[in-house]
Amino acid sequence: MEDLLDPLKNPVTYAAPFFLLTILIELAALKWLDHDDNTTGYAMKDARASISMGVLSLVFLTAFKIFTFFGFTAVFAYLALWELPTDTWWYWVLVILGVDLGYYFHHRFSHRVRIAWAGHQAHHSSEFMNFGTALRQKWNPWFEFFFWLPLPLLGFAPWTLYVAFGFNLIYQFYVHTEMVDRLPRPVEYVMNTPSHHRVHHGSDPEYLDKNYGGILIIWDRMFGTFAKEVQRPTYGLTKKVETYNILKLQYGDYVDIARDVRGAHRFRDKLGYLFGPPGWTPQDEVTDPDDLVLPRR
Repeated sequence: MEDLLDPLKNPVTYAAPFFLLTILIELAALKWLDHDDNTTGYAMKDARASISMGVLSLVFLTAFKIFTFFGFTAVFAYLALWELPTDTWWYWVLVILGVDLGYYFHHRFSHRVRIAWAGHQAHHSSEFMNFGTALRQKWNPWFEFFFWLPLPLLGFAPWTLYVAFGFNLIYQFYVHTEMVDRLPRPVEYVMNTPSHHRVHHGSDPEYLDKNYGGILIIWDRMFGTFAKEVQRPTYGLTKKVETYNILKLQYGDYVDIARDVRGAHRFRDKLGYLFGPPGWTPQDEVTDPDDLVLPRR
């Protein structure tokens, strides 16, 4: 547990100064270099909200590590089919792939199930696409536990999951930008890139619920959720939040869910408001046929 909580053994600790440096470089590039006038750039209030959410997310991520570590350790100690050696190069390739695949399915779940989307939507609430937006992290990572659970069962040491996820987070920071166009085709085919992730942050109908990959985009290609960037996305949520209050950004959707569940008269409708897709409404309450096609954000 001491090693798990030791910041000097967390790869994100060493990446943090480079995050700040990258933001400064992006700001300089936006100011002094020729670039597409359509880039969203930075807005002070938006960047301040993103950075504040990122700093406070470290508290929740630490709590997540503590609580989940005991569960993963119990599975690893008593139920694991075998124990894989952590001192081999192929182990680290496999655990990074395993965590990335788990991230894909958790990310997809977070977009398609309302109670999970309530936590994740904060990351999508910015209408800007820059390295500052990458820091706009959620404070409610609890569902990730279930998507990582198969890994200790398959013999991956629990502490290595957090190391692998640290590298996953570091990689994802660098795909939040409009300053990088498409990369060479082989890279675009296999890896998640700024172009692919811009699509993921788009609120345009053709871009909704696409490109969930963390490090690799091949998961989206394999499971039918890939979309190519064909036009500049409109960033943010389909329903604008119009606030920089970080508490509202993080917990506003939970308040809406509680209101809908409390107002539902049937138990199945209460479940629908919790576990249906974002925007779910009981069909027998829809009066306008156009309302049957609901926005998912």
